[in-house]
Amino acid sequence: MKATFAAAAVAALAGGAAAGSVHHRHAHAHDQARALKRDYATADNSTCGCTTIYSTYYGEATLSFPPVPKTTSAAPPAPVTATSTAVVVPTPIPQTCSTTGVYTFPATTVTLTESTTVCVPSSTSVPVGTHTLGGVTTVVTTETTVTCPYATVSTTGSVTTSVIETTTYVCPSAGTYTIAPHTVTVSQPTTVTVPSVTSYTPGTYTQPEVVTTVTETNTVVYCPFDIPTPSASTTPVAVPSSVPAVSVAVSIPVPVVSSVPAASSVVPSYSSAKPSPSGTLGGPAGKPWGISYTPYETSEAGGCKSQSQVEKDIAAIAAAGITSVRVYSTDCDTLVNVGGACAKHGLKMILGIFIDSPGCDASNPSVTEQISAIKSWAQWDLVELISVGNEAVFHGYCQPSELASLITKCKGEFSGYTGKYTTAETVNIWQQSDFSSAVCGVVDVVGANAHAFFNTQTDASQAGQFVKGQLDIVDKICQNIPGIILETGWPSQGEAMGLAVPGVSQQEQAIKSIVEECGDRAVLFSLTSDQWKDGNTACKCERYFGCASVLGISL
Repeated sequence: MKATFAAAAVAALAGGAAAGSVHHRHAHAHDQARALKRDYATADNSTCGCTTIYSTYYGEATLSFPPVPKTTSAAPPAPVTATSTAVVVPTPIPQTCSTTGVYTFPATTVTLTESTTVCVPSSTSVPVGTHTLGGVTTVVTTETTVTCPYATVSTTGSVTTSVIETTTYVCPSAGTYTIAPHTVTVSQPTTVTVPSVTSYTPGTYTQPEVVTTVTETNTVVYCPFDIPTPSASTTPVAVPSSVPAVSVAVSIPVPVVSSVPAASSVVPSYSSAKPSPSGTLGGPAGKPWGISYTPYETSEAGGCKSQSQVEKDIAAIAAAGITSVRVYSTDCDTLVNVGGACAKHGLKMILGIFIDSPGCDASNPSVTEQISAIKSWAQWDLVELISVGNEAVFHGYCQPSELASLITKCKGEFSGYTGKYTTAETVNIWQQSDFSSAVCGVVDVVGANAHAFFNTQTDASQAGQFVKGQLDIVDKICQNIPGIILETGWPSQGEAMGLAVPGVSQQEQAIKSIVEECGDRAVLFSLTSDQWKDGNTACKCERYFGCASVLGISL
């Protein structure tokens, strides 16, 4: 069975046009990584004391986005019908379309009268071996007894049931603990499903009308809910405060290779009028401040790194004196594994919400799931910056006003976070008046991706001067809002781009010059060289931006 998501609304470098036209390669590289692991394995980090609801989510699905219906003067196809699952809580509604045609799914409203917790499966791609996934991660400062709900599965034959149970765990001393994780062993690369806990606050949740064209039979379309409104206009759906310890079993083929995205657990209303966060970003002058990190295997096959591999990487970064790690999304247990390692080794995080397709709002299932994962994790003391989008406007996924609205939405969602917000775009995008006028009012820093290598008039010895010049430009774009470089680097292999020549010695020269000029306000790209990236770009350099050895990071 095919599956897809139908959202209600689908929506360079400043050194010159040539630089801007080739700079987009990095976001495409992240698109590749997420294509290899489209489903996110978000962590279960629910707080204690939640109402427990037993629910089962199932299916047999892979993600396949149908084309947008084309406008035609011919008579529209006759409407066809679909079967759907009864709505109880505002998770995305699965609609089964048995035939091809144009489908219209009417608007649906669900009202919750009290906080509700449900079990929602998420999935992740794993390589051969034994893997520990999911669980509840908690950080304690002393010996503590933790009692929390956690998600698990019960399997009998081909029947798999997702349930929420409660456990008590004694943390014997200060540290980071993962409670009730799932251990799976696979003999070949596969996608495994791990249940997680998702919570909803009281409010009215609306799934707008969705019209989509289905081009394949037996397609499942998921219709997500918008944010709730404070007033209830429909008969409330009664959600019991407790239920018997039973669950509904459904037949699922094994192994499960799909996921149902967790809907955003949102507050009834919010205000964007938060006080400006205090403090500054960056590190000591002449030292590297941050480095970008993706918890993916570096091989051509990709896949998620294990918790122990991530721990080793973060420990090496900390040992080299770098104080901040930038991540791009929440997939591959990023929040649990990277966050736990950063907490252990005293590093801060720059979180990311990645937008890799049109649909620049919280009704985009991918965006919804990332927001939900970050809200559930909520380790705000580790976070010094949240970047909503990475070159999303550059790639045409967002209009400036849509991106500004999404940033404001995130500010309302992450109510416990008092730090800074930004978005990462190339300098030439920030220089466009329609972009800066829309976005400057909702960010606390101007985040720019600036790669000297893609300016054909810059050689390795000039890389630091070039990046510092880009930083000076973005410093002046938004009144009284400082700039920061969120991505910059130099490849160790590939083809020359004018005066920009890749190579081991050239990379060392370029990275050192960047650190000397503005390393205290720059995130270096990236920790490792990655073979899963596109090797056939103009520079043939995408796979070789890893700069760990230049920075003295021992992997």
